[in-house]
Amino acid sequence: MPQALRVSFDAGMRRLASGPYGYGSAPVKDDADRREATVSGVVVRYYISAAVLTVTVVRIVYV
Repeated sequence: MPQALRVSFDAGMRRLASGPYGYGSAPVKDDADRREATVSGVVVRYYISAAVLTVTVVRIVYV
């Protein structure tokens, strides 16, 4: 990933982590805690565990 994109992506991921149900994300299938968002042109799929205040990224697709 080029450095400029990485800087933009990291900033977008910080915003997403601060509000994981927002930032243009959408639920995957019918599970509100499994989410997908596009951050700086990169597709990110993640899972939210509110009980332990954790966001786990399970897939990042950058082409």
